[in-house]
Amino acid sequence: MTPSSIARDSGNTLAHDKLPQTDRAAADKNALRRSLIRLRRSIAAQQRAEYDSAIGRHVANWWRAHPVPVLGVYWPIHHEPDLHAAYAELAAAGVQLALPVVAAPDAPLQFAAWTPGALLVKDTFGVAIPTGTIVPLQPQALLIPCVGFSAAGFRLGYGGGFYDRTLAGSTRPLAIGIAYTCSRAEFGAAAHDVALDAIVTEDGILARG
Repeated sequence: MTPSSIARDSGNTLAHDKLPQTDRAAADKNALRRSLIRLRRSIAAQQRAEYDSAIGRHVANWWRAHPVPVLGVYWPIHHEPDLHAAYAELAAAGVQLALPVVAAPDAPLQFAAWTPGALLVKDTFGVAIPTGTIVPLQPQALLIPCVGFSAAGFRLGYGGGFYDRTLAGSTRPLAIGIAYTCSRAEFGAAAHDVALDAIVTEDGILARG
């Protein structure tokens, strides 16, 4: 099965086809998410480490071409690319890193100052955030993990819409998707979806336009 295919057994096809169009699209995206996460999880540990190292090098190269002073990063979950080595390199080069913080379920993300090695705690969503007093920042660019990405530059996330709301703000940071090449898939973009400015995989930097 290819990543863009939706696996439904024959017993579920009829029920799926009876759903309203918007519900069918949501069901298909949920199935695609599960498929892509399984595919990502299946990458062997040694291969994953090599991919992560390559992605980290490409991220560092992207920053050298776009030397933003504040960069929003992420703490990896669900077998997302682990870029801790790149974070340490960027911090040593003087970049202020910031981790996303969920202020409310239906609000844009906030970003808190973070230094590699600093203590983190998990919030109510199970996401690692800085401890103590949150120092809010406005990153000029964000590294955004992707469950999947399309040839048109759209991101498939976990369905919460946090990054979509963040990118819809009046001050829009550059959006740099982070994914493994195997996470490329084709899916429809919703009206509220915001295309990424670039996507970084182990194979290089894919820029839009």
